[in-house]
Amino acid sequence: MAWLQRLNDPFRQPRADSLGESHGALLERLGPVNPFELAVLGGRAMVTPGLAFLVGYQAALRVLWPSAPASLGALCATERRSVRPADMQTRLDGLRLTGSKDFVTAGLEAEWLLVAARSEGQGEPPRLSLAVVYPGEPGVRLEALPALPLMPEVGHARLHLQQAACELLAGDGWDAYVKPFRSLEDLYVLAALVAWLYGVGQDSGWPRELRLRLLGLLGGCAEGSRQCADSTACHLLLAGLFAQFQGLRGDIDKALAAGPQAWAHCWQRDQGVLALAAAARDKRLEKAWAAAGLS
Repeated sequence: MAWLQRLNDPFRQPRADSLGESHGALLERLGPVNPFELAVLGGRAMVTPGLAFLVGYQAALRVLWPSAPASLGALCATERRSVRPADMQTRLDGLRLTGSKDFVTAGLEAEWLLVAARSEGQGEPPRLSLAVVYPGEPGVRLEALPALPLMPEVGHARLHLQQAACELLAGDGWDAYVKPFRSLEDLYVLAALVAWLYGVGQDSGWPRELRLRLLGLLGGCAEGSRQCADSTACHLLLAGLFAQFQGLRGDIDKALAAGPQAWAHCWQRDQGVLALAAAARDKRLEKAWAAAGLS
């Protein structure tokens, strides 16, 4: 486990003028790493949980699309707070996209976008394709959204497409990309945030037992990264990892309260990101629990 051998590096990534510059500097420092190492080592090096989240999100994207560019990207699926294919209006016509997406992580700084779009024929059931578009190209417009109280340093935007040229990725847009990404994002963001907390604990002299429990949780995340993201085993393991993390929350809060208040403030501000997809995780757990014969 190369990540474990490098986890105690005390380096903190300085903030740059932009998220893209910070991400590029991180990649240069880390050197060749796989997505899990990027999430853990990158999350450990960030100065806020919000920036650790962004690193975990980028790592998940690289599992989804292994040939993704090194620059910041985003998956654009949500329309009117839904990712159900039947609720989407964005359409693919040949190699042109028209429609809009509500929420683009990294806002105006994303340099490539994976866009889920309806592609079925007349009278057919809803079907998705996944296409790549690049901000700045004709027909691609990003509208900045107001900063959120949660992770304010990670901007968000709304995407507008008007007959925008695109490239298509192979495979079904739902089964191969949008559906498994929900679990990938949960796993790699959890790994990045746990690594961030481990680094804070190392810097602040947290009790060894608590740091060991965080290491054990990262080991579980490493095993999760070896599972098929849409499998019953992955959903069960992921639910178990979140349950373990929930069991640590009291000790984490106590340790943060006893240390530098800057760390505690950042965590109190951003920790809610882990609860955003809780309802969807619970539904996947119920299905996995039944599929495994555990009901």
